[in-house]
Formats: sequence, structure tokens, C-alpha cells
Amino acid sequence: MGKRSSTKVSVPEATGDKYSVLLPTYNERQNLPVIVWLLVKTFTEHKIDYEIIIVDDNSPDGTLEIAKQLQKLYGENRIVLRPRAGKLGLGTAYGYGAQEATGNFVIILDADMSHHPKFIPEYIRLQKKYNYDVVTGTRYAGNGGVYGWDLRRKLISRGANYLATVALSPGVTDLTGSFRLYKKHAFEKLIAATKSKGYVFQMEIIVRARQLGLTIGEVPITFVDRVFGESKLGGDEIVNYMKGIWMLFWDT
Repeated sequence: MGKRSSTKVSVPEATGDKYSVLLPTYNERQNLPVIVWLLVKTFTEHKIDYEIIIVDDNSPDGTLEIAKQLQKLYGENRIVLRPRAGKLGLGTAYGYGAQEATGNFVIILDADMSHHPKFIPEYIRLQKKYNYDVVTGTRYAGNGGVYGWDLRRKLISRGANYLATVALSPGVTDLTGSFRLYKKHAFEKLIAATKSKGYVFQMEIIVRARQLGLTIGEVPITFVDRVFGESKLGGDEIVNYMKGIWMLFWDT
């Protein structure tokens, strides 16, 4: 398992790699311009080839209109729009966006700025060093952490990860994280093997990766609670998470 260095990250020179960012959105009108700007800034400064694929699920707040303006600003070769008719699940959003991806690597992260793109160069460095199939962020190892959550939410997250770790032995320290880098062919294989559609998808895809013999590295990250909008994680998702652990326990 790779450890994040405290020194300035140095990304290997361009080797023809391209990184496709999959960005599912629902009511992220205020957050989308900022996260896209941060992504573009990170990729440009480190001379990394990229595209950002926005999968909007018919947001009533006009997120898609903002995405269209961003496409005009940065260009159709950098901002790719893949709108859908409604909310069809997070897992299917990634699969839908991946169909449009032209990169040989896929990056997923939340559109609400909980995940800062500044960590992406470290993901790339670690992946290249060990040739990992998957690199995932962890809030619970090294100098990773969580900011902006109250004690209750921290306990829920820690408890959910502990329960999943005991039941499923995934071999990672943060099973519910959603800031990851994949080799594209590995991502496509995992999408085909994964059954979950909602937030359980993030947990299942790591379990399936281990099941398929894929290699996984971890990068400590800081997670910051969203500034604008409301969390999509409600009571139904927590219930589905528990059901997902039970399903995976018997299915893996």
C-alpha cells in the first residue's frame, strides 16, 4: 500500500495518458463552476491531459445550464455533457459517463467540493509507481481526515467503515470513499460486475476489485463537508448500505 509523501508531488512527464473525470451531478449549480475550475487548474498546472464528463440527472436547480456555460468557456473537448432524464442511481451514472470517456484512466470524485483535486497528482504518481489498477482516497489512514462533520456523522462514518471491514475484509481503510482513480479497462470490468446503483456502489466496487484480483493503492486525503446545497445521503441510503453489506457478505 502506498504512502503519501510530505514533499511536493512530482508527476512523471506526459506519456500519452489521458484522464477522464466522471462528475455525476444533481442540484450542484453553485458547486459545479468551482469544482470544474479547480480540476482545470490542477490538470493545467501539472500538464496532465484530461476531459471532464458531467452526468446531470435533470437537476431542477439549473445545473445543466451552468454545465453548458462551462463547456463554452473551456471547450467541448474538455467539458463533455451527458445529461439524463432523471435520478437513476450513482452507479449507473458512472457507467453512463464512462461510455463517453476517451481517456485510458478514469477519475471519480464528488461535485460538491468535498474532494479537492489537488490530490489528483499524488494519485497519478502512486498509480504509476506501483501500476495499480485502482487508487482510492482514505480519510482514515496517514494524514487523512474529515472536516466540517459533527461528532454524530463522524461516528456513523467510522461505524459504517468498521462494520464493512469486519464483514467483508476489503483490504482498504476507507471503503465508503468516492474519490478514486481507475485504469479504464479495470473500471469497465468493475462496472459490469457491480450490482448496486446507489451509494452502496462505492463499497461494492472495491469488494469486487479484490474479488477480481485487481490491485489497489491508497492516498490519504482530507474530506471537507459541502459548503453549498444539501447532502444526498438520507435514511434510505443508510438502510440500503446495511442491506448492501449483507448482500456482499453472502455474495463474495
